[in-house]
Amino acid sequence: MRKPVMMIAAAGVLWGLLSLFFRFFTELGMDAIQAVCIRNSAAAVLMAAVLAVKSPGSLRLKRPAHILYFVGTGMVSLAFFNVCYFLCIELAGVSVAALLLYTAPAFVMVLSAPLFGERMSARKLGALALTVLGCGCVTGALGGGVSVSWKAVAIGLGSGLGYALYTIFGKFALRDYESVTITAYTVLFAALGTLPLSRPAEMLAMIDSPKAALLCVASGLFCTVAPYLLYTKGLEGVESGQAAILATVEPVVAAMVGIFVFRETATIGKLTGIALILISILMMSKTDKTTQNT
Repeated sequence: MRKPVMMIAAAGVLWGLLSLFFRFFTELGMDAIQAVCIRNSAAAVLMAAVLAVKSPGSLRLKRPAHILYFVGTGMVSLAFFNVCYFLCIELAGVSVAALLLYTAPAFVMVLSAPLFGERMSARKLGALALTVLGCGCVTGALGGGVSVSWKAVAIGLGSGLGYALYTIFGKFALRDYESVTITAYTVLFAALGTLPLSRPAEMLAMIDSPKAALLCVASGLFCTVAPYLLYTKGLEGVESGQAAILATVEPVVAAMVGIFVFRETATIGKLTGIALILISILMMSKTDKTTQNT
């Protein structure tokens, strides 16, 4: 398995561990938007501090207009998809919201064909179908009896589009910047994008102990900085559509955390979904010969 593939899969694993930290944020009294804001803020401070000392030149923009790359990855993607995702949870529940979020690979494939000339191969389409079906099984959204409004569907698809746009904007940004620069500006703009919605004074008052502060920093490091560095670096070596499907190891890890850490029931649906997603990832772990050099 090639290194870029392993890096993107590793990013998905780290994103999947986020449920561990969200449980802690909930216990502090934070809502979902506050939790997103605090981890991105912690990540932005960490990245800025490290780069300011070790590589201050990494924060220098080659052109002022390039700030639009990071408005795209940070606000248009991260902040937007998180807001849509949590609004969809409120309207339709976690299962439906998670399934609609993981329409992201479909958006990536559709956009990557005209933007980057990536081929829509039968293997990609097959892997995409298995991914969506697998996510539906893992989340329980395909269990039947769920009534979803068009508003919830539209907002949920918005979360999938926003999630997909990180890959698109990231590909453009990689033409001019290293992954560390992209990640640093992405988490900064993601934090700025969610800050107005997070009631900052209330949010900061909840961090009332050294343990709470340490866990906030840990969430920024292990579930934001590290996975976005890995994913962005991995994008240099694989196609956008392939990367989007590889990263869907995230719901697999999240489901396993639920089963083994939080003692959730290991249903047939969850286990079937995990198997389908893993098959799709294995299908995409090899690059088409015709695109290896793109």
